[in-house]
Amino acid sequence: MLRLSPPGLNRFAQARSLDVAFGGGEANVAVCLARWGMPARFVTRLPNNDIGHACVEALRGHGVETGHVVWGGERIGIYFLETGAVARPSKVLYDRAHSALAEIRRGMIDWDTAFAGCDWFHWTGITPAISEGAADACLEAVQTARACGMQISCDLNYRSKLWRWGGNPDDVMSELVSLADVAIGNEEDAERIFGLKAGDTEVTSGEVDPSQYESICNALTERFPNLRLVAITLRGSCSASHNSWSSVLWTDGKLHAARRYEITHIVDRVGAGDSFAAGLIHGLHSHPGEPGKALEFATAASCLKHTVHGDFNLVSLDEVTRLLEGDSSGRVAR
Repeated sequence: MLRLSPPGLNRFAQARSLDVAFGGGEANVAVCLARWGMPARFVTRLPNNDIGHACVEALRGHGVETGHVVWGGERIGIYFLETGAVARPSKVLYDRAHSALAEIRRGMIDWDTAFAGCDWFHWTGITPAISEGAADACLEAVQTARACGMQISCDLNYRSKLWRWGGNPDDVMSELVSLADVAIGNEEDAERIFGLKAGDTEVTSGEVDPSQYESICNALTERFPNLRLVAITLRGSCSASHNSWSSVLWTDGKLHAARRYEITHIVDRVGAGDSFAAGLIHGLHSHPGEPGKALEFATAASCLKHTVHGDFNLVSLDEVTRLLEGDSSGRVAR
């Protein structure tokens, strides 16, 4: 997507210019992984014009392979972001109707070729929310990945403003998630899509109890037996500028809880969930058989995303490691 936002903390009505960036759920994950040294390939449909090519150049600049991007359609999807502060929340407006991806159809992407040499496929719930064609193409990709023996992860990523094409989110997502090995969501996704609510929780209080989410993990794995891991990010919202941040991971009947971070001066929270997903994928590859370490890496990496403008998490492995080791001082590195 193309991201357009008023400079600084200005409101839409104040803007006389807009900052330009590229981003989007799966793209954000690919950028993180490529920057951390893992081969990453991004597959989508983009318009064959200057904006579409600028998007591909931005991805390539971070080391993402884009050779299987399909060109077509008239325009790129856009979202407008107004960054909130203190008691004023951020706002997102979508302009994705009739975009290249919204008009994708089954058969437009040769998934067998696109998946050649790959062992992991990641998709997000944003894609099937865009249009019926995007949902069909996403299912085609997931079915092909399953047939190829790839590991499949999904980020539930419920976006109420996008589910407008008539599909029932529960029905559409259930078919897709049933083929996944790893499910990732925030503290509210499972409730909004599948009606699965954690116990006594109130995210707007700034306090989120990790133990309340074990029931959600159990419910998801009972409903979708292929899931071997379920991860949930836990954001306590004290204000738009101050959040707590943690996560849980369920696997082999055990719930792992990560360290909790207090993020008191948020720069940009967009893309934090994608950074978590990338961090989990990286952690599971780097620490096989040690889900707790993978979870801590993912949580630290996504905590740092809150300090970076734009969708992409431009932090290094060394910076994540430093935070994991307890150094959150922010002292100048000379």
